[in-house]
Amino acid sequence: MKKTIKNFAVVALMFGTLVSYANNKTNTTETTVGKNTVKVEFKNVKEGHILNIKNDNGEVVYKKEVKKSGTFSKIFNLSALENGNYSAELVKDFEIEIKNFEVKNGLVTFFDSNSEKIFKPVIRSEGNLIYVSKIEFNDKPLEVDIYYNDEIVLSETLKGNGNEILKRAYKLSDSKSGDYTIVINSNSRYYTKRFRK
Repeated sequence: MKKTIKNFAVVALMFGTLVSYANNKTNTTETTVGKNTVKVEFKNVKEGHILNIKNDNGEVVYKKEVKKSGTFSKIFNLSALENGNYSAELVKDFEIEIKNFEVKNGLVTFFDSNSEKIFKPVIRSEGNLIYVSKIEFNDKPLEVDIYYNDEIVLSETLKGNGNEILKRAYKLSDSKSGDYTIVINSNSRYYTKRFRK
């Protein structure tokens, strides 16, 4: 059963990714080959991108790392996916493209009005400084927590007015060497980076 869900979740995810790329004027095509069968082809996939399918409860039912950059082309059978609502996500270097769809009796219907793009925060450390930035078009807060040796040393919420870049620089104590963890909550998603100073 798990293998069936995994194999058919790939179909929906790839199709969702295809539609997302098409909206961004990327060279992509989708062709119906037979009943419940779709050929998906899209360009500009990069090695390291993550393909996810989530069910209506937010549980990941399929996850795969893209192993080869370039063009992807495959024929998928959609008939085994259970009826319900899903989201197809392409997790890229600095953004996540999300396409919501419904599966009903093997038929996949994408909801163009519910597609979205989320920009991931960028976290980098340089000496005693930590830089955090994120493009935010939806006026969503950015919650930043910094831990030193598993104890929280800073908690802050950054807010914008939409259509801007949220950014902040944090100076770490010169006297505190050890393990640091930065946890960012944005759009109900968590991003974590660990480093040693």
